[in-house]
This record gives sequence, C-alpha cells and structure tokens, in this order.
Amino acid sequence: MALVSAFTPLFVAVLCVVIVFFFRSYLRAESPSQQKPSTAAGGTTSRPWVDEDLQDDTEISAKDNEDDDWIVSGTEDLPHVPYTPPRYSEEEMLERSQQFYKLLNQRRSVRFISPEPVPREVIENVIRAAGTAPSGAHTEPWTFVVVADAETKHKIREIVEQEEEINYKQRMGDKWVHDLRRLRTNWVKEYLDTAPYLILIFKQTYGILPDGKKKTHYYNEISVSISCGLLLAALQNVGLVTVTSTPLNCGPQLRVLLRRPANEKLLMLLPVGYPAPDATVPDLTRKDLSDVMVFV
Repeated sequence: MALVSAFTPLFVAVLCVVIVFFFRSYLRAESPSQQKPSTAAGGTTSRPWVDEDLQDDTEISAKDNEDDDWIVSGTEDLPHVPYTPPRYSEEEMLERSQQFYKLLNQRRSVRFISPEPVPREVIENVIRAAGTAPSGAHTEPWTFVVVADAETKHKIREIVEQEEEINYKQRMGDKWVHDLRRLRTNWVKEYLDTAPYLILIFKQTYGILPDGKKKTHYYNEISVSISCGLLLAALQNVGLVTVTSTPLNCGPQLRVLLRRPANEKLLMLLPVGYPAPDATVPDLTRKDLSDVMVFV
C-alpha cells in the first residue's frame, strides 16, 4: 500500500499532462470556419473589414468538381483562322505609342462629375471594348451593369455610404484612413447621384448554362480586372471620367438590389460622366519609368 501511495501523485500528474495534450490537439483541429463569429458590444455580429466578395475564388475544389451540376468541357479543337493585324513602320509605332501614353497619362480619378447626359451608344461601345479583354479559357466571366435610373442610383448611394462610414470608422484602421486623408476622401459619395451612369462590374465566379449546369470560370478575378483596365482606357479615349470604387462589404446588398444571380460578385463600381466644370484632382505625380520597369 505504501508503494501505491507513493506513486499516486506521479500517476495523477501524468494523467493531467495527457488530458491537456488531447484538449489542445482538439482545439487546433477545429477549423476557423467552425468558430462562431465574434459579437460586437451591442450584441450584433461584427463584420470583417475584408470584403468576402473581393476574395479570389478561382480555385475549384475536388469536391466541387465531383458535383453532377458541373459541365465537362469538350476536348475537340476549335478551328483556327488566319490572323493578319496591321503592321506599322517603326516610326509609326513610336508615334502611336507616344500618343497613346500621352492620352492615358491624362487619366485621373475624378470625384466631381457633371450630371450632363452622355449618349448611351458611347457607353455601349466602351463596354464592348472592355469585353475584348483576354480571359481564362475564353470564359469571359464579366457582367457590366449600367445604372441610369435616378432612384436606383440613390439606393446604391445609400448602401455604399452606410457601409463606407463603418469602413472608415471601424474596419479600415487608423493607418489606412490617415493615408487617404491627404486625398480628401471620405464616405460621402455625392457622385453616385450626380453621375449620369454607374457601371457596376461583377465577376462571374462560375458560369450557368441554359440547362442549369455550372461551368468553371478560370482566373475569373484576374480576367475581370484586365477588362476593367481596358474599360478605364476606353473611357479616357472618349473624354469621360470616373473614379475606381471598391466599397467594402457592399457587394451582397448591391447584388440583391440589382437582381444579380448568386454566381456574380461585385468587383468594382465606376461612376461615369463628364467632369464637372469646377472639378479638381489631387496634385499627384506618377513614378518614373526606372521605378516601375526592369529590363533584363
């Protein structure tokens, strides 16, 4: 009995270590997605500052691929046709490259937009130009929603300003807000009412065929981002202005307002029009070529 009594404390200590080890292993095994969302002081669920709609979800999991709802693309080769674009002399190439750079170097983010009407045909053509962008496996995973209705534009402004105020006061953090202060930006977006058009660019995270089957859209966010760049260049080419806007956590509400399907997620919002007569922009300079290009 004395021997048993002597080993009892040691046995209890070893048992405690084993219990703690298994308990910690269980906690580590829990996925973050299984954790309950944090709750703010008022009892409401706090939302993350990162916009989930802007997260790149190009990758398709093995489980998704096994779903019968996904279509298997054919393996047949597409016919190829001759491609003979115009070829310019070196002098013409240099002149055209200089003129194009001069045009795009005048592009600025403008927050003071005139309500003056813009021909709808012009907007249709610049979106056609944006639609020429390359895309993964030529899936063209973009939807351009053009809003001209005054009531809908105002509803969009209400949604954006409500979320942006939370962004500036809670989600973005002091450093981000401080970096934007010199640009004189805040959550008030008057241009969402005054601009004759709002163009909301949605990325299609996957395609939906007429029979309901789903089609994989490879690199959908990169593809749509490229098309946005072409859209900005096309707008500059016709003398219109815009400001690139990616309001955090507005995507789901705007998707519902505009009756977009679940496979579409908001990537960018562009107010489009002529600059207001009294428009101003920050006096900024661009990086020198030596700072952005590496020639090997």
